[in-house]
Amino acid sequence: MDLSQLGSTLKGQSGDVSVDSLKDLDYIGFYFSAHWCPPCRQFTPVLAKFYNELKATDKGKSMEIIFVTCDRDADKFQAYFKEMPWLAVPFEAEDIRSTLSKKHNVSGIPYFVLVNAKTGEVITTEGRSKVTQEPANFPWA
Repeated sequence: MDLSQLGSTLKGQSGDVSVDSLKDLDYIGFYFSAHWCPPCRQFTPVLAKFYNELKATDKGKSMEIIFVTCDRDADKFQAYFKEMPWLAVPFEAEDIRSTLSKKHNVSGIPYFVLVNAKTGEVITTEGRSKVTQEPANFPWA
């Protein structure tokens, strides 16, 4: 995967994180969501539980989730992002968010796509249902 499409830094809960820190990962999940979206607000805690449980295993050490906000307000983005244990494309990086949305054909949210971090190949665009129905089968390949 061409990590340069993510810019140089992502937001973490305790500050900026270099995109270079993702280079050894096997999987990256892109989570398209928004504060104003009720289905998103319901799915985010489910995804967070999955993420935290996965990160406690060897499989989880090779995966990261990146939140791509669909919010139009920086304060709403920030408040919502505080509920998430993963990384985010900075709110100010609208061009990156738009590029990712187009690349992954996002037409509705919440949308969770898992990609091979080395090749950029999409593993599943059905991440939302996979997380809720088949969490033990990660990475669903």
